[in-house]
Amino acid sequence: MSALRITWLVLAVVGAVIPMWFFKWWVQANGLSLEMLMYALHTNDATSALVWEWIIASSVLTVWIIGEVISGRVPRRSLWSIVATFCIGVSCGLPLFLFFRSAPKR
Repeated sequence: MSALRITWLVLAVVGAVIPMWFFKWWVQANGLSLEMLMYALHTNDATSALVWEWIIASSVLTVWIIGEVISGRVPRRSLWSIVATFCIGVSCGLPLFLFFRSAPKR
């Protein structure tokens, strides 16, 4: 495996662990309340801006991944990057997609 692919994989893991670490503390303090989560996401204009940033970036990444899979440039397993994006975040989904995309062609 190339150094670049290892880098993408490491960044995907880091992009999963760090956000989940902070989310774990939030859940411990607030429980799994969807109402509290929505309130926290829109506490002020800055947090609302970050939410919209995430929504737009996630949408763009999703369209890109689907386009690449449909065109046959990446394997279908790259679709797992969409799952990672919406379950964890772009910080995990994007490097995971780049990991799949940088695989040697068969």
